[in-house]
Amino acid sequence: MGDGTHIATWVSKETKDRFAALARYQGLSDSALLKRMIEFALKSTDAVSHEISVVAPDEDAARASRLTVRLRPDDQILLRERASARGMAPATYISVLVRSHLRSLAPLPKEELLAVKKVVAELGGIGRNLNQIARAANQGQRVNGPSREDLKSMLRVCEGLRNHVRGLFAANLRSWNQGYAEPGH
Repeated sequence: MGDGTHIATWVSKETKDRFAALARYQGLSDSALLKRMIEFALKSTDAVSHEISVVAPDEDAARASRLTVRLRPDDQILLRERASARGMAPATYISVLVRSHLRSLAPLPKEELLAVKKVVAELGGIGRNLNQIARAANQGQRVNGPSREDLKSMLRVCEGLRNHVRGLFAANLRSWNQGYAEPGH
């Protein structure tokens, strides 16, 4: 805000403390609340007189797309926990959550996506090895590969990985669609 200016006033300590408490309740700094109140007052005046412009015409598009949301303190705690569990900043988590809800998406966070890519790579390696064994056996070569029991074990491992990935995707989808709210509230 290089072209900004400063507004200041003197109030009693009690007024300052009450104002600070109101700002904290709304999840804002004192300055942010004061700025919001000034902008509201100017918008109210703007309805009567079009000479006052609250939003500069060259305002940055990213700043204009910001949205302020008030959360209850217990919801803020849950937000920080969920965002942290996904390795995201709370604001990023909310942005992704809103986008996923609006577009019916179930985004996969970076760490979970890396885990899925690792599983896919492992399965690819197993598949290549099995193809080499099958090709050698089909060409009549003596195969000193895995026994029938080894192959059954590998199949169980592959099925387990498949089920794990399915479970991961199902849990991911549930985690984006459900909250901690009790039913009926």
